Amino acid sequence: MAEGQYKQGVAGGRLAPPQYAENFSDLHPPLDRHEALVEADRCYFCYDAPCMQACPTSIDIPLFIRQISTDNPLGAAKTIFEQNILGGMCARVCPTETLCEEVCVRETAEGKPVQIGQLQRYATDEAMARGKQFYTRAAASGRKVAVVGAGPAGLACAHRLAMHGHEVTVVEARPKAGGLNEYGIAAYKATDDFAQAEVDYITAIGGIAIVNDKVLGRDFALSELAASYDAVFLGAGLAGVNALRAEGEEAPGVENAVDFIATLRQSQDLSALEIGRRIVVIGGGMTAIDAAIQSKLLGAEEVTICYRRGKEQMNASEFEQELAAAKGVTIRHWLQPKRVLTEGGQVAGLEVEYTALRDGRLVGTGETIRIDADQVFKAIGQSFDGSPLNGSGNSIVMEGGRIKVDGEGRTSLAGVWAGGDCVDDGREDLTVSAVAAGRDAAESIHRTLTSNGRA
Repeated sequence: MAEGQYKQGVAGGRLAPPQYAENFSDLHPPLDRHEALVEADRCYFCYDAPCMQACPTSIDIPLFIRQISTDNPLGAAKTIFEQNILGGMCARVCPTETLCEEVCVRETAEGKPVQIGQLQRYATDEAMARGKQFYTRAAASGRKVAVVGAGPAGLACAHRLAMHGHEVTVVEARPKAGGLNEYGIAAYKATDDFAQAEVDYITAIGGIAIVNDKVLGRDFALSELAASYDAVFLGAGLAGVNALRAEGEEAPGVENAVDFIATLRQSQDLSALEIGRRIVVIGGGMTAIDAAIQSKLLGAEEVTICYRRGKEQMNASEFEQELAAAKGVTIRHWLQPKRVLTEGGQVAGLEVEYTALRDGRLVGTGETIRIDADQVFKAIGQSFDGSPLNGSGNSIVMEGGRIKVDGEGRTSLAGVWAGGDCVDDGREDLTVSAVAAGRDAAESIHRTLTSNGRA
């Protein structure tokens, strides 16, 4: 947010300087050795473990926990990285409470699962702190692959391709690599510049060059990459933000939540960030929760999330909803935005309408209320902009607003694969799912490039 962009009720420096560091400290402080050993000892090491089946990257969870229990964190890290080279970040941001930990036998029996995410972090942090690399590059294949997007899918794809001996060039639109890990998650989930430390760890294998500030459709064309490289992987994120469809949503003081989070993540001085006294966040997913909590941590006095459906339909997990409530955020359900209210050219409130389900359809009831606000954040989902793909003709087939791929991540254009948020492959829009998509596409690319010695 530019200095002075908003007027009444919006300012920086609302808190005492030490409070910012405390508010944005690590959400889950890491386990020490003793804590990790005790927690690992709780695992039943189940045969046909449900936690492993629930992991989108199929990490052998019982094995890595057993390795921790025998005081072998590096062995555990190797087990994790075999399936998920971004295991360190996933340990921090994965909704483990709805994945591996939800199906943990301890959760079923006691309501207290093994802290799988924390144990994964313990192992991967140990390996990264020691600079321990478990993989070396295979002999040079002579093949070159371009990867568009340095987010989780692109980085996972690049690492696996480099491991197989291919030369990889990653082209990234932003100044830094990392994608959502760098720009899109709450600052208290990945402290101490961890996203960049992970990028450095991944690229240390060699054979990966990252070129920043290069935008598909502006600085280069897909046709150029396809002609210059033996294969291309598209790991672009979701750049578009859905509209509120509310009157006056272009008013100063209405901002995209993803932009707010990105600005906060890149800030060197949190006290300089301007935040309102009364904030309304529209949406029900992780972005809405992250924007709301961080608004509160920056010093906002009242933060309200408005979601058009009920608690059970929110994409944000129950843990995240409870975290928001614990931080003082109010979550209100069955409300949709109708009109942004302004005074003196600035946001002064939001008129919202009650909603209800009628014959299975969500409808407005006609009853409205006003919620005072001097800042409104939109967090109602993002969309994929496929226009830069087909500058030279419709070579890439789209489906449901995203790139259509087959079971191996191949697009309709020969030699081009895709994965992550830009495709609709049935996976959830999670970091761990993007990693799985990038990894699997890389294996498909490798098989294609080495089949009969030709692409």
